[in-house]
Amino acid sequence: MNYRTILTRFILGGLLGLCLVSSAQAEEVPTDGPSRAQATFAGGCFWCVESDFDKVDGVISTTSGYTGGEVKDPTYREVSAGGTGHYEAVRVVYDPEQVSYQELVDYFWRHIDPLDDKGQFCDKGSSYRSAIFYHNDQQEQIADRSKVELEDSERFDQPIVTEILPVQAFYEAEEYHQDYYQKNPLRYQLYRTACGRDRRVKALWSTDE
Repeated sequence: MNYRTILTRFILGGLLGLCLVSSAQAEEVPTDGPSRAQATFAGGCFWCVESDFDKVDGVISTTSGYTGGEVKDPTYREVSAGGTGHYEAVRVVYDPEQVSYQELVDYFWRHIDPLDDKGQFCDKGSSYRSAIFYHNDQQEQIADRSKVELEDSERFDQPIVTEILPVQAFYEAEEYHQDYYQKNPLRYQLYRTACGRDRRVKALWSTDE
């Protein structure tokens, strides 16, 4: 059982059981004209990925959810237990006139551990694997090229295991997961610190700062 699951169960107690009734929905956000576009990233705990991308100028919204699996309308309990094939992921709606997809991909790499094939940081299991889900051919080309460039840089002496995958049905996570870092800042920070996310990211990418 991962650290966040233990913390969440402790915090939410009986409320968790109520929230885990399937509230997930497969949904596409309208992209009205050139001022809006979508990107989807899986980088372990979606609380943290949301928090990271919300700091980026040009990001309009972030939504935690589940994607890449075979089960329709999965719940957090089902996904975190394994077996559904889903990743915890974040759908990013952004303004491409303010931030490019290339910039989002570059930002994503530097906020994950691309060497971990078991999960991310303290959270292990298939749902915590890292991936970039591309929405069109241009995104695929950018994501593929960025991974190749990272591999060719010889920055790491281990393989880059983050996957580049076509976008699939995205199911919004339960409401209590959305903007968790804003709703529960102390509990969120306790989890993030204990999980060692920032320490590991700094160790991997500090030479870029």
